Amino acid sequence: MTNALGDKIRKLRKAKGLTLDRLAEMSDSSKSYVWELENKNPPRPSGDKVARIAAALGVTADFLLNDAEVDASEKVVDAAFYRRYQNLDTSTKERIRQMVDVWSKGS
Repeated sequence: MTNALGDKIRKLRKAKGLTLDRLAEMSDSSKSYVWELENKNPPRPSGDKVARIAAALGVTADFLLNDAEVDASEKVVDAAFYRRYQNLDTSTKERIRQMVDVWSKGS
């Protein structure tokens, strides 16, 4: 028996070529915890762990937990990127802004 949360995690994990072990490592979780989220029905997610898994997969926790959204839209991916961007140091943010300026001049 599958669940929407588990299906999304599995689909995104496989699309990124991640094993259960690697996703667990990236999200500071155990392999068995990630497996349970993917396979148990109903899953019993921890908010903190779901947020870490979402970040590792490049989406938001809201997307993972929203049964109505099946595929990660550009809006979801952008929101996840911006959350990561907000946690970067000032010099890294400046370099990213400079790169975006260069790219936007070329289009």
